Amino acid sequence: MMTEPTVAKSNLDGWLVIDKPAGPSSAKVVRSIKRLACGRKVGHGGTLDPLATGVLPIAIGEATKTVAYAMEGRKSYRFTTTWGEARETDDCEGEISETSPVRPSKSAIQAALPEFTGEINQVPPAYSAIKVAGKRAYALARRGKEVTLVPRKIWIEKLELVEFQPGSAIFEVTCGKGTYIRALARDLAKRLGTVGHVSQLRRTAVGPFNEKVAISLDIMETLVHSARLAEQVLPVDTALADIPALELTEYDALRLRSGQTIAVNGTDCETIRVTTGKRLVALAKIRTGHLRSLRVFNL
Repeated sequence: MMTEPTVAKSNLDGWLVIDKPAGPSSAKVVRSIKRLACGRKVGHGGTLDPLATGVLPIAIGEATKTVAYAMEGRKSYRFTTTWGEARETDDCEGEISETSPVRPSKSAIQAALPEFTGEINQVPPAYSAIKVAGKRAYALARRGKEVTLVPRKIWIEKLELVEFQPGSAIFEVTCGKGTYIRALARDLAKRLGTVGHVSQLRRTAVGPFNEKVAISLDIMETLVHSARLAEQVLPVDTALADIPALELTEYDALRLRSGQTIAVNGTDCETIRVTTGKRLVALAKIRTGHLRSLRVFNL
């Protein structure tokens, strides 16, 4: 009986960046990789809608302990907004819910963009995973229930118009955690006196992960069969690049791993990356001259 190829367990602690195609969900991509990962834990650094393509960082093994830090990072997208049609889902997968003959001019679009940068309020789409009275909003919306979501503060670092056509426009955006690009397109269309939806969406970066290091699912399958997939796995601490580091001796690293506190010189710090010999040991905090572990890594 032929068995599915796998990669050596010791080589699979780290991040694998997938260039997700349109169609499969993020969860489906995770399941595909989990089958190849020798039973290691697998997670992802930020959900992409099935419609969306692009950067999907996959955490394997000990890297799953750093997923929260990856999700906090800035995200960049390239998206197309089609004017004149609102959709129930705010993207092209939903039914048309409203139409408008208005097609905004290039100058009108550019004039409106500053209103959508910095800290702004955004109402998430009704078709989202946010919970309402214990139920997912999208589940309620699919059953025809009215979904009322409260505005949330989000951060838009940059929003630029990169291509204009009479019926659509292509934008590039860099934003913080919790931003819905579908809602951004919906609200921009409303500001321009029309309606609109996202017809194409591609994520180009998540924190330190970008398109340059992403591989397609097809290439991933090829690398698995040639036992070279581990060459594409980035270090566990890739997602921790913005966290200050502290080097310990092997002896003190062992003590920290065993739950002991270590006397150190330095100011108080909520989160610090502890290493020894360039190997990640733990995430820790410093309080009144003492280092205490928050999360230990078995690398």
